[in-house]
Amino acid sequence: MTGVQTRQLVSRLDIKGNLEVTLRMAEVHASGPHGLTVQMDAAPINPADVKAMFCGIALADLQFSNEHGIPVVRGQLSRQALSAHASRIGKDVPLGNEGTGLVVATGDSDDVRGMLGQRVSMASSGTFADLRSVSVDDCIVMPSSASAESSASAWINPMTALAMTETMLREGHRALVLTAAGSSLGKMLNRLCLEDSIPLVNVVRSQEAVCMLRDIGARYVCDSSDDGFSGQLLDALIGSGATLAFDATGGGALAGKILLTMEQAAVRHAQIADRYGSTVHKQLYFFGGLDPTPVTFSRSFGMAWGMGGWLLQSVLANFEPSVVAAMKARVRESLNSVFASEYRKVIALEDMLLPDNIADYAQLGTGGKVLIKP
Repeated sequence: MTGVQTRQLVSRLDIKGNLEVTLRMAEVHASGPHGLTVQMDAAPINPADVKAMFCGIALADLQFSNEHGIPVVRGQLSRQALSAHASRIGKDVPLGNEGTGLVVATGDSDDVRGMLGQRVSMASSGTFADLRSVSVDDCIVMPSSASAESSASAWINPMTALAMTETMLREGHRALVLTAAGSSLGKMLNRLCLEDSIPLVNVVRSQEAVCMLRDIGARYVCDSSDDGFSGQLLDALIGSGATLAFDATGGGALAGKILLTMEQAAVRHAQIADRYGSTVHKQLYFFGGLDPTPVTFSRSFGMAWGMGGWLLQSVLANFEPSVVAAMKARVRESLNSVFASEYRKVIALEDMLLPDNIADYAQLGTGGKVLIKP
């Protein structure tokens, strides 16, 4: 399919730090021999989308206008903030990272020619659009009975949850810690870990999130806003044996707190301690950036530890194709149970840049996602 245009939500920065977010017309490029062209039905807004859209500019600092019937949002980045986004200066960044739709055109390879009319869930940049071209490798073919709502969020959170437990197994851990666990991903990972009998320690920021996770069967839930958080976390790590953590906050002192408490739990288990600490390896991966402040910690958790980044696309690329295929199959099988998503609001593509809608989806809190329907 060539010569066809689509509406596409884009974000653009210039060299002076001027930000513009708007709907543009863009050409739908040929999808290649193993590619699909998809008529988009729905796409969720994830935290990474908001970050890419506004580059951290506060809602109060955005300016709104309507130019020839097209909404436009503008803002200004400081010189210091602009340096972190140097790679995107002067480029239209297509927004949206996942979504679902029906295949309306395919490449000519045998693996895609029979897919016309099928519903797929995809992981691809630029899903806030009417049409999108994507490689078949970045798609999950949905059951014929699957709705747009159930399929829209069938990639990032489900594959993240499965990749986290796969990482745990490959690295020799037996239990997990997840921060910001009251999120859609957190609920999903809890259901997965319950089904697979994997102990999961949930770190949340409110009593409301504690109650919500308890209601779905979570055993270990620690409230970082509670005065007793340190004791809660230690008890949970002793009880679960968790030595692997995935941190969605990406800032502040929480990561160091988790590693320190893992070390305390390891010493309790071994009942020994020397000047180098325990020999139990403790690993923490950052996979989000909800907290923009620097990561701070006191290196008081022995010598057997590690911190690093964890990106779903890179992790999946290191898994064997058979493992990724099995993960996709499990998502299809449990689409409406383990991997079900909740939405608190549905808005049209052309309404994404209305101030009230931005104020809603930019909260990045719990309580379900916002779903975009072109």
